[in-house]
Amino acid sequence: MQFSYFMFSLSKSNFSPVRPTLPPVRCGIRELRQRIHTVQTTQKITEAMKLVAAARVRRAQEAVVNGRPFASNLAEMLNDITQRLKSDDVSTPLTDVRPVKTVALVVFTGDRGLCGGFNKWVIKKAVTRIEELKKLNLECVVISVGKKGNSFFTHNYERKHPFVKVDSFIEIGGFPTAKEAQVIADDIFSLFVSEEVDRVELVYTRFVSLVRFEPVVQTLLPLGEVYDVKDDVFRLSSKAGKLAVERDVVRLRKEGEVFSPLMEFEQDPVLILDAMLPLYLNSQILRALQESVASELAARMGAMASATDNAVELGKRLSVEYNRERQAKITGELLEIVAGAEALTPIDL
Repeated sequence: MQFSYFMFSLSKSNFSPVRPTLPPVRCGIRELRQRIHTVQTTQKITEAMKLVAAARVRRAQEAVVNGRPFASNLAEMLNDITQRLKSDDVSTPLTDVRPVKTVALVVFTGDRGLCGGFNKWVIKKAVTRIEELKKLNLECVVISVGKKGNSFFTHNYERKHPFVKVDSFIEIGGFPTAKEAQVIADDIFSLFVSEEVDRVELVYTRFVSLVRFEPVVQTLLPLGEVYDVKDDVFRLSSKAGKLAVERDVVRLRKEGEVFSPLMEFEQDPVLILDAMLPLYLNSQILRALQESVASELAARMGAMASATDNAVELGKRLSVEYNRERQAKITGELLEIVAGAEALTPIDL
């Protein structure tokens, strides 16, 4: 993947696959034979890509499921610490909700195509969010993760908005790791602490199942807004190693509600929070990367399966047309032979 961010001042769709109607075939026998060979070759390629994506998506799915309990427990612990700090009237830079003037959008896209509308959906979600911020007269910093997103924001947006600034690129290939997520988390941390941005939101594709995934927007910073009931990050859970969709969210405690008796702080909660925040940011970025990769692989597997089915159908139609043309040619040659033989037969007077 690639990572970059662009800064510019700012003063919609559900997908339903439809199998295309194949046009009638009109060509000669030699051309039909060549087309059949081409379709068979393409079918082998799409079948191989489908199998590769199926093997990789299982690993990606396991990474998403295995990382969810850690992220959930870490979020619950941070919730306890932030609530303790609020009750003690202690403020920290990452928990204070300041007036919003600039919002950072971290957009996660893929590096490759041939995955249906995966990249289109998440980019459209980001553009919709940018338009919403524009109506609120907010500035926006777009942090793009993935070659497809980089290509969109550098080319399309530079033509439409001359004030777009390309800052840097970082490549991330294969399955995401904590080290790669840390690079993005460090940049987000520096932007927020330096008050270049006042809020950070993640725009990524949430992985629900092999046939269902949807782009979502999640608030990452400040921490006071992370535990909102509308945040998508807490809606997924795992049961027996399988993904499930539930309203399993970390809710804020009401005023006067007692903290967990099982959690005691031997050190200053501010020190604990400062030590845990980098881990929290890294885990959330890594989770978004894992969800995005799993969704991309699932979309590619579905697209290649559909392409394989279309190739099989087209191959059958071409074979039928080839046999029909071949039979017509043989019949015509036989008629010519019979007509020639009859022409050579002497006529009895």
